[in-house]
Amino acid sequence: MSQLTDEISRRRTFAIISHPDAGKTTLTEKLLLFGGAIHIAGAVKSNKIKKTATSDWMEIEKQRGISVATSVMGFEYDGYKINILDTPGHQDFAEDTYRTLTAVDSVIIVVDVAKGVEQQTRKLMEVCRMRNTPVIIFVNKLDREGRDPFDILDELEQELHISVRPLSWPINIGAKFKGVYNIHEHSLDLFTPDKQKVTERVEIESIDDPRIDESVGETDAAKLREDLELIEGVYPAFETEEYLAGKVAPVFFGSALNTFGVKELLDCFVKIAPSPRPVEAVERKISPEEETFSGFVFKIHANMDPNHRSCIAFVKICSGKFERNAPYRHVRSGKTLKFAAPTAFMAQKKSIVDEAFPGDIVGIPDTGNFKIGDTLTTSEELHFKGLPSFSPEMFKYIENTDPMKSKQLDKGIQQLMDEGVAQLFTNQFNGRKIIGTVGQLQFEVIQYRLLHEYGAQCRWEPISLYKACWITSDDQEALEAFKRRKHQFMATDREGRDVFLADSSYVLQMAQSDFPKIRFYFSSEF
Repeated sequence: MSQLTDEISRRRTFAIISHPDAGKTTLTEKLLLFGGAIHIAGAVKSNKIKKTATSDWMEIEKQRGISVATSVMGFEYDGYKINILDTPGHQDFAEDTYRTLTAVDSVIIVVDVAKGVEQQTRKLMEVCRMRNTPVIIFVNKLDREGRDPFDILDELEQELHISVRPLSWPINIGAKFKGVYNIHEHSLDLFTPDKQKVTERVEIESIDDPRIDESVGETDAAKLREDLELIEGVYPAFETEEYLAGKVAPVFFGSALNTFGVKELLDCFVKIAPSPRPVEAVERKISPEEETFSGFVFKIHANMDPNHRSCIAFVKICSGKFERNAPYRHVRSGKTLKFAAPTAFMAQKKSIVDEAFPGDIVGIPDTGNFKIGDTLTTSEELHFKGLPSFSPEMFKYIENTDPMKSKQLDKGIQQLMDEGVAQLFTNQFNGRKIIGTVGQLQFEVIQYRLLHEYGAQCRWEPISLYKACWITSDDQEALEAFKRRKHQFMATDREGRDVFLADSSYVLQMAQSDFPKIRFYFSSEF
């Protein structure tokens, strides 16, 4: 038993979230560098650095310089096992990020010092607040001109509705940027720009140490002392309990691209961040220390290895120990499954694991058994709650442009829909396939991945729809009458359930008032 408790206490599982372009992927790269998982850090966009970022491994990510899928990375640091989930910032992939937030114990939010808090960051923060997830904020890009650090702190408090407490403080900013003073450990880091290596630090006793004046000059040293006095006066002392309850967010300053201020963040993070927490299931609360195994699927990624067309289900372990080749029960289907090759991830690279503990994320080869939200247990019937599903907002017909490749297209569509980023409807009137997504960018990604990963060409045709509504009724006759009346607007989803495709809000209102016995749902989980 003690082994299980030890393993749990050294696990740290967190997600990195922010608005696009704030520097999530670059920060992930630098954390991996400190963890010794990689020796040279890559960059998202760069002419001089030929290596692309580890977590952006899909071809489309390398081309566009954006992340389009959550990637999982695990490494050892200072006796702790750290699991990072690098999420896409772009709002079209928000659902992927929301689901990821269900599988982590804490969050690091990255904020660009020049732009401050942006809309997408606010939305993500709301999700964290609903779950009381502990949050650490990293203010990035201090080597560029930006706003005054105090203004940023005020903005974080107002916009994210959370109290903040700086644990490191910048000395100047932009071109005059000289370094960061670490309030948490009383040390000074001097800034030397280097994109791929690690910078040195000066250990000091207290703020009055004359070495500060030598290192940064008298004027800056005087300003630093003033600022720190002000911080101590304005902000209450940092309490770890408050942070764990999700009431206070510690703030760090630095520049991820120049590997600066990252080590302070990581050192403090492993000390204060929570180890895996109890998880709410519908039936009861599950503590990580339980002997019996349980876990849930929060993400499915199709085609990680283009040579094998394999799908992988990502399972977050909630309690007990996961073992290779042990029989586990798949709750939704009632089958007993064994997994011969569960894997741990380093973005795209995989290695087979024999055992895993609560907080870890294992990949299980999926042959069509899994859906998002499925539960695996030793024997008990459990259902984990809180995995969001979204109603699609944009719709297009998908047409095959190469009749010889229709089998590849079907396979591709089926696997990509399993990922849960888009939904497929088949129109019953003319049998055409309709894809519904949350954002425009997803259509481009689907088209690109079908061509490059499955060799199938498709084109999109416009269709004007307002909403897809799943319909059910206790009265069978009323349901049949509805289907007859609206037969050209009826479709089925992948499970064969009836879906009504309303082309305007007026049509939907009329249908709801004409057929009172029919229930309309706007997402597929009901």
